[in-house]
Amino acid sequence: MQLRPLLFHGVLTCLLPGFPFGAVPGVAAQEHAPETRLEAATGNESGPAQPCPPATGVSPYIPVDSWVYPAVMRLYAMGYAGKVYTGMRPWTRSSVSHMLEGTLEQIGDADLYGDSTAGEADALYSALSRELDGRASIPCTATKGQLTIESSYSTIRAISGTPLHDSFHLGSTIVNDYGRPYESGFSNYSGLSGYASAGRFLIYARGEFQGAASATGYSTALATTLTTLDIIPYINPATGLPTRLESVPLGPIATTTQGRFLEAYAQVHLAGHDFSFGKQDDWLGPGVGAGMAYSNNAENIYSFRINRTEPLDIPLLSRLTGPFRYDFLVGKLRGHTWVPNPVYDANPSSSVANVISPGDPWVHVEKFSFRPTRDLEFGWERTVIWGGKGHEPITMRTFLKSFFSTTAADLAVKNSRQDPGARFGAFDFSYRLPFPRNWLTLYTDSEAHDSPSPIAKPYHGCFRPGLYLSHVPGIPRLDARFEATDTDSSYPLSIGGRYQYWEVIQVQGYTNNGQIFGDWIGREGKGGQGWLTYHLSGNEWIQLELRNQKNAKDFIPGGTTLNDATFRVVKRIGKDLEINGAFTFERYKAPIYLPGAQTVTATTIQLTWFPERRVNF
Repeated sequence: MQLRPLLFHGVLTCLLPGFPFGAVPGVAAQEHAPETRLEAATGNESGPAQPCPPATGVSPYIPVDSWVYPAVMRLYAMGYAGKVYTGMRPWTRSSVSHMLEGTLEQIGDADLYGDSTAGEADALYSALSRELDGRASIPCTATKGQLTIESSYSTIRAISGTPLHDSFHLGSTIVNDYGRPYESGFSNYSGLSGYASAGRFLIYARGEFQGAASATGYSTALATTLTTLDIIPYINPATGLPTRLESVPLGPIATTTQGRFLEAYAQVHLAGHDFSFGKQDDWLGPGVGAGMAYSNNAENIYSFRINRTEPLDIPLLSRLTGPFRYDFLVGKLRGHTWVPNPVYDANPSSSVANVISPGDPWVHVEKFSFRPTRDLEFGWERTVIWGGKGHEPITMRTFLKSFFSTTAADLAVKNSRQDPGARFGAFDFSYRLPFPRNWLTLYTDSEAHDSPSPIAKPYHGCFRPGLYLSHVPGIPRLDARFEATDTDSSYPLSIGGRYQYWEVIQVQGYTNNGQIFGDWIGREGKGGQGWLTYHLSGNEWIQLELRNQKNAKDFIPGGTTLNDATFRVVKRIGKDLEINGAFTFERYKAPIYLPGAQTVTATTIQLTWFPERRVNF
């Protein structure tokens, strides 16, 4: 493998035997036999903070926008690492450490036999080892606590033109960005992340200041059209005033100056499970452009969560399914405006809905992922949005009714306080193809409304298939990824956006604070993404991304078409400082909003410091 560093290390050790040079990747120091392969790779003589046994240790989740995920997924796609569950993110630092077990030996064998991927795999593994070493996992001490500063960052974004910021209708210029505010002009997001831990317990926080310019917003005419499409009256009968919906950015939009937690949760680890409560990331699906069931396109919700972070083997069953993981969360959606139904209020009847739009309903999500072979992963997921002000109380009884509901409810039940909710079923898989194995990975994410799975009703489903080439022949540092996405179901046809990500009662749909928390493509949309990435090192790269979105004319009058290209460079200055710069050029047509083709450019520069500071207490 790395023979030159090995020779250099040996010479220095002979000349200065008492100096703590540490170890070379793959080589242990003579006076300290490493307990794990990560220690051998990082060469920390005092030993990196080892992940605790799954029954006792606690480890923070890695934010889903971290570079760790594409690095691990590329390593896995090239044939290294194991038990990687691409369809269930985020991962904890400890679980990533376990995924990498045995990887160093695999890289050594690949290098021995002249595999062209060995060099790239070694760079990825080294970068991941440095990330996990010392601050990835919490030492196994029941009484000793630690306070860790994870990162500090500041992002400046400059936008020219009139951007789109409406994933529930017209589309968005910036996607998968936690629902951060942005408009034409300058925006800033500056924040800090860190966690405190003791034994099984951990508290994590990632908060930031957010500033964005004011904007004209949607006109009254456009807002009226869009609310009508969603079957919501523009004049709220409860107030007699225009209905203010988070999903319809009615102007004028004021300047934004606010503090916000992107994540903030308390966590306890018990028997391979992480129980947590608070605001936290989730991403369900194998794609990197979006997750059909859940992504970070919207602001995170406050939820209670049970996550099997370590794979579970059950005798006999796992012979068929392989090890599996599961995830459950329940929490309250925000930004859903309560709109009462005056017809029902005047004459209550089961033939009339008791509300036009319930206020802030709740959601619960369940996901199971299986790995029957080292190359195949598949999973099922279910999302239910239920309850809300004016429609149905949030109680244990209504939760259990929605949780165990399996059949379609008739109209009288949907209109009443017995409504099981809006139900969505998802299925995904990821497969390293057999002949170009370690080169090509095929995967698909899918979801269907009012169906346990898109497999049961494929004509009702929406899909995001993808293909990943882990390295281009002759150019091992270059990879390519392509994903298509389609929520314009072939049955039923011409439904005006009232099917996927929408429900006849929960008319503000699959949104949190106005943005879809699933796929950014939105309702009745078709499009795709493509990425070409040249890797400078394990955590540095140059990337070109292309994106297309087109919404149906029977949904948005005149339809919408959006195309953009993004050029991105990520570079480290030393090991603690990262510069992430991106430039996006976009052209879109949305005649219902603005006439003619619109041009938007967005320049984003983010500076991140990884201080690796921790205090024991």
